[in-house]
Amino acid sequence: MNKLELLRTFVRVSEMSSFTLAGESLGLPRSTVSEHVQALEALLGTRLLQRTTRKVQATQDGLVLYERSKDLLSHMDEIEGLFRQDEASLVGRIRIDLPNILARRVVMPRLPAFMAQHPLLELEISSTDRRVDLLAEGFDCVLRIGAQPDQSVVARHLCDFTMVNCASPAYLQRYGVPGRLDDLAQHRLVHYVGVLGGRSEGFVYVDKGQVQRLPMAGSVTVNSTDAYEAACLGGFGLIQAPRMGMQQYLQSGELIEVLPAFNAPSMEASLLYARQRHLPLRVRVFMDWLGEVIRSEV
Repeated sequence: MNKLELLRTFVRVSEMSSFTLAGESLGLPRSTVSEHVQALEALLGTRLLQRTTRKVQATQDGLVLYERSKDLLSHMDEIEGLFRQDEASLVGRIRIDLPNILARRVVMPRLPAFMAQHPLLELEISSTDRRVDLLAEGFDCVLRIGAQPDQSVVARHLCDFTMVNCASPAYLQRYGVPGRLDDLAQHRLVHYVGVLGGRSEGFVYVDKGQVQRLPMAGSVTVNSTDAYEAACLGGFGLIQAPRMGMQQYLQSGELIEVLPAFNAPSMEASLLYARQRHLPLRVRVFMDWLGEVIRSEV
C-alpha cells in the first residue's frame, strides 16, 4: 500500500475530524479511509486517532505525525512540480504570517483573485502582530512592518510606509489641538509595545534628520495594532501609525491629523523568508504577488 496515500488520508481525517467528510473530500469510501488509518497505525505501531461517536481527535502521537506529514506531503508536491514551470499548475501548501491590519484590509480582500489563478494551492494564514519564529514555526514567508534585525533570514524590502500622527475629534475637543511639541506635555499618548511590560518609546519624530523621542503620559498601553487603532478611535490619546492604515479614518473625519511637521520616520515593509538554496516556485509566485499588493498601497 502506498505510504504517501496513507499519510494523505490521515492528514485529511485529522483536519476534518471525520472519516466520512475526509472520504468525501478524497473521493474514497468511508471504509477505505478507515482502512488507511488502521494500516498506518499498524505500520507505525501507535494509536494516531481517538475515535468517539461524535468526532475524531488526534492523539499526542497523531498530532506529532500530523505536523510532520504536512511538511512531507508539501515537499512531495514540490518535487512533483519541480520541472513544471507553469504557474497555473502550482500545487502544495504555503504558510504565511501577516500583520493584522494588512491582512484584514489589504491582503484578504484581494486573495480570491489570486486563488482563482492557482486553485491547487493551499494557504495557511496566520494574522498576528507578534514576532513569530519563521524557522521554528514553519513559515514559508512572513510580512513585517518595521526594522528587521534578524540576520538568520532574508528580508526582501517592498516599500516604505509614511507615518501620520492622529487623534479622534472627541479627544481633541477635550485636550485641544497640539500646534507644537511643547503642547504635548498637556496631552496623552496611546502606548504601543511589542510585549506588555515593555517600555514605550513615547512620541517619536524626526528633527533635522535625527530621530527624537519625547516621553508622554498615557493611560492605555496595547500590544496589537487592532487595539492601538481602537484606542485612538475611542479617544484615549494620540497615535503614530502608517498613513496607509489610517487613511480611511482621516477621510471620513473619524480621526484628525495633528503635528504634520513632526511625523515618525517611515516604516519598512519587508517579506522575510528562510536562507535556503531553493525557494519553491509556489512560494516565489505568492511572494511576488504579495509584494505587488503591498506596494500598490503606498
